[in-house]
Amino acid sequence: MSSSVPRLVIAAPASGSGKTTVATGLMAAFAARGLAVSPHKVGPDYIDPGYHALASGRVGRNLDAYLCGPELVGPLFLHGARGCDIAVVEGVMGLFDGAAGEGELASTAHVAKLLRAPVVLVVDASSQSRSVAALVHGFTSWDPEVRVGGVILNKVASDRHEWLLREAMEQVGVPVLGVLRRAPQVDTPSRHLGLVPVAERREEALGAVAAMAAQVSEGCDLDALTRLARGAGALSCAAWDAAEAVSSPAGRPTRSHERPRPRVAVAGGEAFTFSYAEHTELLTAAGADVVPFDPLRDEELPEGTSGLVIGGGFPEMYVSELSANEPLRKAVAGLAESGAPVAAECAGLLYLCRELDGQPMCGVLDAGARMTQRLTLGYRDAVAVGDSVLAAAGTRMRGHEFHRTAVEPGSGPDPAWGFRSPERRVEGFVRRGVHASYLHTHWASEPGVALRFVERCRTS
Repeated sequence: MSSSVPRLVIAAPASGSGKTTVATGLMAAFAARGLAVSPHKVGPDYIDPGYHALASGRVGRNLDAYLCGPELVGPLFLHGARGCDIAVVEGVMGLFDGAAGEGELASTAHVAKLLRAPVVLVVDASSQSRSVAALVHGFTSWDPEVRVGGVILNKVASDRHEWLLREAMEQVGVPVLGVLRRAPQVDTPSRHLGLVPVAERREEALGAVAAMAAQVSEGCDLDALTRLARGAGALSCAAWDAAEAVSSPAGRPTRSHERPRPRVAVAGGEAFTFSYAEHTELLTAAGADVVPFDPLRDEELPEGTSGLVIGGGFPEMYVSELSANEPLRKAVAGLAESGAPVAAECAGLLYLCRELDGQPMCGVLDAGARMTQRLTLGYRDAVAVGDSVLAAAGTRMRGHEFHRTAVEPGSGPDPAWGFRSPERRVEGFVRRGVHASYLHTHWASEPGVALRFVERCRTS
């Protein structure tokens, strides 16, 4: 049964300890053993799942108790883990770090408890020896409901250093399941919003994942980790299903299989890499034919496009190429002007502006965008200010902002969202069929969004 799939949560005391290296390396190492591996990431991050997908050969999926609610963590996990032999869940930040001011909500510890999964703690041991025992003791005893089943010691300098660390860990009684030496060859490049996405460096990323797998296979006890994963508790919930979601009271009943299927074009390629897999699944279940396109290369929208979804990514890194593709910019503007549904998040918002860093974009919105030094980051509690192609006025959704750009003005005459927290403000643009905003949302939390969008594609 899918509910008993073996699983591990890879956590750490703090960011930068090596979670991504260990989690990705484990996924690849298990896959090399012939196991079907289900890859997951705690939190809203879009980039790490791309590396997970390379390692496992399956779509990387997010588990976010803030965006989707705690009640969907188990079902979404089981959805991703269908048919798999083992699942690896990479945590976020430190083990107990969650949504600001919300206690444990959306922390790695919270998700581990919801999944009834054992935790493997990755500890950066580069500047300590005996103190590692005190650190691990604190993390294992802080919350008795979180089961830390073992430790992987990372960035170990030498045989002598390893001996000192193991001797200290014997006093804690927590098994050492792996020791990884410092290995710069497995590092992956970062920039202003984290790791460089796989889509921008696929060949180099394949090499990095292979190096991670080799390091983990050599330094970790894969058999012990597998046994620990098999000790995860059974989940009583059912797997999430996109078709059921859009047919539920939240999505309202639909007989979309008996009606025309509109074509929804979804932006992809190197400039638009941020997307949750469940969005496409929901659009398809709601009755749409989803067709990808690349704004860097395609000069036309897919034939018969009746709706457009432009998610997040890094248009600021490709501003010249996006601007140079004038035929597609005009096609996007024409589609929007016709009143067709257009949903744009973050990078999509920038692409719809008049200009980005002084270079022409689609001109759908009377706003300009530019790079800044200020990082805007955090969860948001939002409410739809008015009716749009995505939501009826008053619809509440939780989302996430993550960008170093600014759009001026920050909202139009008809804003997309009103934020309840952390500060009260309005944001984004609703204009005819366009809904554009910085806010990243996870549609599994509100499947009616996909159903409403597809219905508007039919009738626009």
